[in-house]
Amino acid sequence: MNEIATFGAGCFWGVEETFRQVPGVIDTAVGYSNGHTVNPTYKDVCTDETGHAEVVQVTFDPAKVSFEELLNVFWNAHDPTQVNRQGPDFGAQYRTAIFFHSPEQEAAAKKSVVAMAASGKFKRPIATEITAAGPFYRAEEYHQKYLQKRGAPSCHF
Repeated sequence: MNEIATFGAGCFWGVEETFRQVPGVIDTAVGYSNGHTVNPTYKDVCTDETGHAEVVQVTFDPAKVSFEELLNVFWNAHDPTQVNRQGPDFGAQYRTAIFFHSPEQEAAAKKSVVAMAASGKFKRPIATEITAAGPFYRAEEYHQKYLQKRGAPSCHF
C-alpha cells in the first residue's frame, strides 16, 4: 500500500523534480499546506499572509523506498538552516518543514533532525519544522511538474 509524505524545502518546483527522480516514488504534486486560508491560490500564498508552506506531496511505495530514504533526499535538496528562506526566495511559504502523516513518520523525522544536527554537515542550527500534516491544497496546474514541462534544470535559470 502506498504512503504519502509532505515536505517543504523552498521553491516547490525544484523540490518536486528532485523527488520525482527517486525510484519508488509513484507520484508528486506541489501545493500549499499548514496555513489558515481555505483553498489558497499561489497569489494568496505569495502575500505571506496565509501561513501556508509551498510543499511537495510525495506518494511512494514503502516496499521500494523508505520514508527514511526520502528524508535523506529532503536534507540534501535544500539548506535546512535557513529560516523562511531558500536561496533568493524568502517568506514563510519557503520554510523548511516535514509535515508528518503518521506517528512513525513523526518519530523518523525527529530522529533524522537529531542525526543531521549531530553530523556536523551544517554550521548553523537546523530550522526545520516538524508538524502534523494539515490540509493539502494542490497548486494550480501550471505549477505541477513545472521544470519537467519547461525542460529547465533548476528553479533559478
